[in-house]
Amino acid sequence: TFMNESGRAVGEAVRFYKLDLSDVIVFHDELDLAPGKVRVKTGGGVAGHNGLKSLSAHIGNDYVRVRIGIGHPGRKALVTGYVLHGFAKADHAWLEPLLGAIAEEAPYLAEGANDKFQSRVAHALQSEPEAPAEPQAARAKPAPRSKDQSSGKKDEKPAPEGTLAGKLRRWFGS
Repeated sequence: TFMNESGRAVGEAVRFYKLDLSDVIVFHDELDLAPGKVRVKTGGGVAGHNGLKSLSAHIGNDYVRVRIGIGHPGRKALVTGYVLHGFAKADHAWLEPLLGAIAEEAPYLAEGANDKFQSRVAHALQSEPEAPAEPQAARAKPAPRSKDQSSGKKDEKPAPEGTLAGKLRRWFGS
């Protein structure tokens, strides 16, 4: 499902597998955090995030949230377009190391060591280039998703090892 309707699918999985909400970890974008910042918390409100609103409606509020800062585009009128578009190419300089660090330190989340996860992600990024003070999209219109991304071309290169998908493949051994 789309993030805005994710509560339906997550709710079904929680009920089917009889999961405790403390075992549900949701990664989501956060406008109120600077690009590249990560915060972990359990429970709380939805702060206008439609995906969290759907999740909370279907499973309650007491799940773990990994808030990934994307920054604010500057004006409220720009928010919808900003969160629904892909990242600008310039944002990849901070985004890829961030996603790699999140994937590398994810086992701490699985252990319930949320503070250690947050600390280790921050430490891993200290040697990386600083995230911009404002998101790239606030300075320029976000780049639309390329047609190649959804075309299903068979000759596409595999994802680089530094991406979140690459790290997760290593972690899960597939």
